[in-house]
Amino acid sequence: MLLLSVLALSAINKVYAAIGPTVTLDYGTFTGHRDDSAGIISYRGIRYADAPVGELRWRAPISPPTNNLGNVDATQFADACIQTAQTTIAAGFSEDCLFGNVYIPTTKAANETLPVLVWFHGGGFQGGSTHDIPNSNPMVQPPAYPVVFVSFEYRLGQFGFLGGARVKNDGDLNIGLLDQRAALRWVQRYIGKFGGDKSRVTIWGQSAGAGSTMFHLLAEGGNPGGLFRAAMGDSPSLNFMPAYTDPYVEGIFDQFASFAGCGGKGDEVMKCLRFVDGSRLALAGSQTIGARTSTLFTFAPIIDDAFLKERPVEAFKNGRFAHVPVLFGSNTNEGAWWSAFLPNPAANTSMTNATETTVFNFLQGQFATLTRASFDRAVAQFYPLSDYGTFSLQGQQMYGEMRYICTASLITGGAFDQGLPAYQFHYNNPILGSDHTAELTAFFSSSPPSDEGDKDLFAAMREYWTNFAATGIPRAKNAPSWSAVTTSAGSPRIRLQPGSLGLEEFTSALAARCAFWHGISGELNV
Repeated sequence: MLLLSVLALSAINKVYAAIGPTVTLDYGTFTGHRDDSAGIISYRGIRYADAPVGELRWRAPISPPTNNLGNVDATQFADACIQTAQTTIAAGFSEDCLFGNVYIPTTKAANETLPVLVWFHGGGFQGGSTHDIPNSNPMVQPPAYPVVFVSFEYRLGQFGFLGGARVKNDGDLNIGLLDQRAALRWVQRYIGKFGGDKSRVTIWGQSAGAGSTMFHLLAEGGNPGGLFRAAMGDSPSLNFMPAYTDPYVEGIFDQFASFAGCGGKGDEVMKCLRFVDGSRLALAGSQTIGARTSTLFTFAPIIDDAFLKERPVEAFKNGRFAHVPVLFGSNTNEGAWWSAFLPNPAANTSMTNATETTVFNFLQGQFATLTRASFDRAVAQFYPLSDYGTFSLQGQQMYGEMRYICTASLITGGAFDQGLPAYQFHYNNPILGSDHTAELTAFFSSSPPSDEGDKDLFAAMREYWTNFAATGIPRAKNAPSWSAVTTSAGSPRIRLQPGSLGLEEFTSALAARCAFWHGISGELNV
């Protein structure tokens, strides 16, 4: 009996032995930070690809790294990718930015593998980084289902989404997305070393990060390549997507090359751009977006005829996407404040002298091929000024729906049409606000809210999301059941509201507005 007890105790100790803070891969040994108060071991600044500089600018990433890195201190973030608004390369940013971060719960048993949640940050494909995730990452530990949480930097703006035939002929397009794809392959190769289950990978992001997960669903004609088994997205962004040869794209290239000092170089332009100092490229990117005063995001994914061959609306309507479970949604006030950021007063609907033409200019600045005739039809049939009172609120509703809200409906409805599990959410928080990014407080805030309704809501949201990553079904204790959508419009959806958490219908009026925007997808290039 004593021998059995000793053997049993030994087995228990072996199963529940804490994982150490050092992990050895085939190209280096990484020592992270163990935080017992947060219950997390974090590994930050893990290089997943060679530095994309010099001859590797505007080329697909080389991953895993080709050189052995030896012993690496992985307790701090590495440099983030240069953001397009920067006029120079600020401290903490670099072209050499292809790094990832891994967070593991200390409660993970030594021989246990956990589901993996891969996060792609937002920022309009021109900004953002992984550094916003706190070390006390609440998504890693209960009350959420324990997961291995991974985040990756990817090239942004002019470094990650420069388009045009000259890039295609001497490089690669959409390389920010190719960075992400390489990161997912890195997960398949190495996440087992961190206790993650490579067969249970869910990709997730917000805004441009949710747009990224959408594009991975569409990539290579809808081939997930065994890289993930489910996808989630908060406020998926439907951006203007012309072909790489479109004059709009070529015009951006010419403008950027000129600001970089490489204008007029003909066939040598890419060689020139790869030779230019990185600080000059940073300034040139800032100058390019600064010259386009009606446009929020100049650099973004485009049709490249390789990685992305089809625009989202057409692909989701015709079932040409990765057939995996999805969870996507949006916030009530997705369109708030965007126009106010525009320097051009003729496209800034917050100006006191704004008119309906101002609203049109705002929307056309984001979707360059939108015609005035289609805009006028949208206003007359779906967005009359009398419903909103001000041009600012009218433009806010139009932009929020055409870019974000209707995109969540498109993805979940398209999945339903293919017989796939699909879940849609609507975040509506009268207390803390429901603007774009507002829901992220539920997932990543390191301090709990003071309101009990918010506390309960945030706990439920973390459980819904992590249980979906673990099982493919969003469940939460002491919270309503979240039913899969049962219509092509993505209805029903769950209303994430403090004190009023439950299912709601995606209204017929909203579905009609979304159908209008998606019905002119060819005109909008979306």
